[in-house]
Amino acid sequence: MTRPLEGIKVVEVAMWAFVPAAGGMLCDLGASVIKIEPTTGDPLRGLKIQAQSATNGFDMSWEAYNRGKRSIALDLRQAAGVEVLYKLIADADVFLTNLLPPSRRKMKIDIEDIRARNPNIIYAVGSATGRRGPEGEKGGYDSISFWARGGVSASVTPAGAAYPAQPPGPAYGDVTSGAMLAAGVSAAIAQRAMTGHASVVDVSLLGVAAWSMQRSIMQATAQGVRSLTKPDRRQAMNPLVNIYRTSDDRYLSLCMLQSDKYWGRFCELAGRPDLATDDRFVNSEARARNVEAGVAALDALFGARPLAEWREILHRQDGQWEVVQDVGEIKDDPQVQANEILQPVNYEDGRQLYMVSVPAQFDGQPLRARPAPAVGAHSDEVLASLGYDEQAIIDLKVAGVVL
Repeated sequence: MTRPLEGIKVVEVAMWAFVPAAGGMLCDLGASVIKIEPTTGDPLRGLKIQAQSATNGFDMSWEAYNRGKRSIALDLRQAAGVEVLYKLIADADVFLTNLLPPSRRKMKIDIEDIRARNPNIIYAVGSATGRRGPEGEKGGYDSISFWARGGVSASVTPAGAAYPAQPPGPAYGDVTSGAMLAAGVSAAIAQRAMTGHASVVDVSLLGVAAWSMQRSIMQATAQGVRSLTKPDRRQAMNPLVNIYRTSDDRYLSLCMLQSDKYWGRFCELAGRPDLATDDRFVNSEARARNVEAGVAALDALFGARPLAEWREILHRQDGQWEVVQDVGEIKDDPQVQANEILQPVNYEDGRQLYMVSVPAQFDGQPLRARPAPAVGAHSDEVLASLGYDEQAIIDLKVAGVVL
């Protein structure tokens, strides 16, 4: 299968997770992504919490966000290192970075510097809170700029909790924001092809969090309030849009928005046809008026049977529902398997790691992931492609410009 971005060259000068995740997605989409790391490696490689979570020698974060790239370890603090970068971007389509503006200016790799060498390049920046404003040069991470500042944490924290909720996993906001940055870059590639204009693309963690929370932000702004009332499952306007516990302590999430369409059949199959004709629940208006009684009735109903029985019952009606799954169950989900959402990636040393596929599929085929590179794994190869001969490469290594 031809990948949609084959032939596109991306040069990435980025660290940690947000912007590298965008580069990893562009790589899966077919772009040739050359990652420039400091000679000590991207600091994500040595992050203590990642080392503690390594499995079978894999650093999961490194592999996930840097899949399929080529790595050249280059000291951009030296003029000779920057000169290598300039040669790399001479025929590149995209320059991808999350370095802060002061660092980019000091290294001479800011927008004007890169555009002076390649006026047709798309310059893409991932930032904490946006390029403009009083904090336009401030750094950040997903746990603070996306999760905390963007309203996500406060919105998912239960009322009365001692502390705000933490993110559900590493780089939760980073990968969402990285996907948005990859989408912006893809749109800029299309724009350049159609108009000849090469854009500067900006995506911030704060902006993506606001986009994710837009419905709540709009409502709170319109009402002039700081926060919205936390939903109480016992007072759901529709008992068929709720979460219920089974007798074996599993959970089912129901989302039957057209309750009048599904209520009668659900009650019949669940063994409580009387609920369908009960005056308190006879239609959506009645169920909304008697919501606590309706939720209590379904609590008792779901709590009387294990998950396996409820799967069989719910499969026989047309309303929408899903099991609340743990991350370790995803690999066994038949839809995940059928659509190759989780795919094996084979390494040269015989190891295998399952990675999540880019969500977009083309012509019915998933985009295959490839291993992430070791530090400077492609330095010689990349330098040779730029015209450096063996002696020149050795000289760069002796000078500490290249690893």
